[in-house]
Amino acid sequence: MKAIAINGSPRKGGNTEILLRKVLEPLSDAGWGTEFIQLGGKRIRGCIACYRCFETQDARCSVKTDLFNQCFEKMLAAQAVILGTPTYFTDVSAEMKALLDRAGFVSVANGGLLRGKIGAAVVAVRRGGGTHAFDTINHMFLMSGAIIPGSTYWNLGFGRDKGDVESDDEGLRNMEDLGRTISWLGSAMSAAMDTYPRAVTGEK
Repeated sequence: MKAIAINGSPRKGGNTEILLRKVLEPLSDAGWGTEFIQLGGKRIRGCIACYRCFETQDARCSVKTDLFNQCFEKMLAAQAVILGTPTYFTDVSAEMKALLDRAGFVSVANGGLLRGKIGAAVVAVRRGGGTHAFDTINHMFLMSGAIIPGSTYWNLGFGRDKGDVESDDEGLRNMEDLGRTISWLGSAMSAAMDTYPRAVTGEK
């Protein structure tokens, strides 16, 4: 099984990246294939509402001049998708919002491509607004039929300057727990698919 973590922060090596990599550690230890993707700071535009994805139904966005399709292809190949963002005015980064809108839209246009995947949100926050950013990511997962695992708390890490979250012991423990929970859930879902494929997929 594979898990990918996508960083919506433009700051490489910053607090969001530290949190995401902490989630991936238990998954890697459990034998999952893991990949970290730096999205923030790279060119990705918002949805242009052209509805071409409903016409072509090729699991791709019609806008092919940025990183979206490459990133979405990796999301589709993974069993678990972990999306991370800093908190900008109580919400996600512009890059993360573009990914959420287009991924959700292309998924719906193609019959629910994200349905049944494990989806988790991770947020770095200085002081307040982190739960709203957390909800923004989870709303896309919920509307897409993804399965959201819980942890010991909201998946937030507190810090402002680069590396500050390293001092947030509770936040780091929560990230490790989230990784372990994703691993357990993935194994449970895999076993369920083997035993009850019709119940899980809706096949006749």
